[in-house]
Amino acid sequence: MAIDFDPNAAALYDGIFGLPHGAEDARVLLIPVPFDATTSYRAGTAGGPAAIREASLQVDLHDADTGEPWKHGIFMLPEPEEIAELNRQASAAAAPIKAAGGQGDHAQALRVVNRAGDAVCTWVHSQTKTWLDRGKLVGVVGGDHASPLGAILALAERHPGLGILHVDAHADLRVAYEGFEQSHASIMHNALARCPAIARLVQIGVRDLCEQEAAAIRSSAGRIRTFHDSELARAMFRGESFASIVDRILAELPRDVYVSFDIDGLDPSLCPNTGTPVPGGLSFQQACYLLEALAAKGHRIVGFDLCEVCTGPEDGPETIDAITGARVLYKLIGWALRTRDPNRAA
Repeated sequence: MAIDFDPNAAALYDGIFGLPHGAEDARVLLIPVPFDATTSYRAGTAGGPAAIREASLQVDLHDADTGEPWKHGIFMLPEPEEIAELNRQASAAAAPIKAAGGQGDHAQALRVVNRAGDAVCTWVHSQTKTWLDRGKLVGVVGGDHASPLGAILALAERHPGLGILHVDAHADLRVAYEGFEQSHASIMHNALARCPAIARLVQIGVRDLCEQEAAAIRSSAGRIRTFHDSELARAMFRGESFASIVDRILAELPRDVYVSFDIDGLDPSLCPNTGTPVPGGLSFQQACYLLEALAAKGHRIVGFDLCEVCTGPEDGPETIDAITGARVLYKLIGWALRTRDPNRAA
């Protein structure tokens, strides 16, 4: 690194995690997607990338589990104004549709929202391909969970037979929700439908789903493997260790894995302002162990996203959401780097 940087000092730079890296010298490239037009309960996740960036300045750079991920270089792109503008337009169009629960004739407004969703997907896909071509490890920071679809598609194109490890309170397998084709509730349906190269979707933490989604899981011929939160809890109540449960989960995945991490997969005490919180979920340390085990078993994390972080109303008290999000993001980066270069401690 050309400049003098002290990783033990207070953050002096405004880059993600207080780092001085730029796009060219960073191995890890983060794409912020400030879009949440389809959120169906509480909005605000469009502010997730900015909130995570701010909270990341308090994350200590030495990680006891993964070493010194920051030394590889980590850079988050500036927030794209064109996506922020699409979010403003689509959110305005979506408001009356949400108020009506998706009922009634909203054809014109639906076109606005769905076209915006398509534009976000196209932009993220293009950005992901651009930075992959430059040799970067690419992650998406949302935004609602519709945000990373373009990245998933771009990575599946490069890694046929890709598996997705999906941490979430929800299955996200609805064909559409409230008429929104690019809904946060539809991302895994869209990924599987649009990309046959995705071999397996493995879900952990799911504790809210509709009958349509349950039917999709049953009829997937094993392409979707969902480990319901209640199923995991019962196994632990009966004495099975979380480690052995994780072994069973990860055995379902191929070598190359994309990690899609919706923050509401965690216990809602860690993310109380996320768009659709649900009781139950993983603890922070359980989530960290899941990523550690993924690396230990020889899987390679080829890309990742972190979505649905929301800090709550502007006039509300400070919350833990972005603090949790920033630390989950650093763990994701650290373990992803280790899976790509497992013999290097830094």
